[in-house]
Amino acid sequence: MSFITSANFLWRPAAILRHAVLIVTGALILAPFVWMVSLSIRPPGEIFRASFTFWPAQFYGVENYTKALTQAPLPRSMGNGLIVCSLILALQILVCAPCAYALAKLRFPGRDLLFGMVLIGLLLPHQVLSLPLFILGYQLGILNTYAALVFPYVVSPFGIFLFRQFFKTIPDDVIHAARLDGLSELTIVWKIMMPMALPAILAFSIFSVVGHWNDLFWPLIAVQDRSLMPPPLGIMAFMNEEAGNDYGPLMAASTLVVLPLLVAFLAAQRWFVEGLTRGGIK
Repeated sequence: MSFITSANFLWRPAAILRHAVLIVTGALILAPFVWMVSLSIRPPGEIFRASFTFWPAQFYGVENYTKALTQAPLPRSMGNGLIVCSLILALQILVCAPCAYALAKLRFPGRDLLFGMVLIGLLLPHQVLSLPLFILGYQLGILNTYAALVFPYVVSPFGIFLFRQFFKTIPDDVIHAARLDGLSELTIVWKIMMPMALPAILAFSIFSVVGHWNDLFWPLIAVQDRSLMPPPLGIMAFMNEEAGNDYGPLMAASTLVVLPLLVAFLAAQRWFVEGLTRGGIK
């Protein structure tokens, strides 16, 4: 009994400390978003006040959000982001799933070398390849088009790695049974492996959509036409070098851009966590 009491005594301070760290970390992460939403409903005169209150003395949200939707082509930019992210995600799954299946379930010379190259690809930031990709896009004549925003991301090392780790958790007996039924390897990938890997697909989809929805560096290089600009470039329309930034509509536009990602993550949170954790468990 004394041992149990001692264990509970040791456990409680550890639990309190753990929860305190989580609360502080969560507060630090959420603070910029709370500040963004607060600024989006403030009039210009209250933005730079020294004292902070979340709710402004004068509610200015209608004016700021109206400017965000009308002063710049933000709806068009968000539509572009939806098109680009959907195309990138569809092509990534189309390419990464067979590659991951081959690395996880097939035996062939050089498999480990190819997987090592995938890991190296995970280490390289995409900005390193921006110059050769720009030259390649110029030679192909696809700059300032949707294709320029899509083609550099078709092959995702992270997608291959995530699917490969998930496919390795699926028993080989399932693959052998499918082969005995006369299914081809591609049919096994799309009709057996992918339905079983739905949590990994949802987890990868969130990573992919969030990453490319918020991407500013490559679109800033690849497109110049305002009708093709994704959301981050659309937000930049509120920057004015002479009069300064219009912070109220700018924060309102930022809130509108972040909101779809937040809703999507909350809707798929359970599958997102399962997709990330199950790949490491056999």
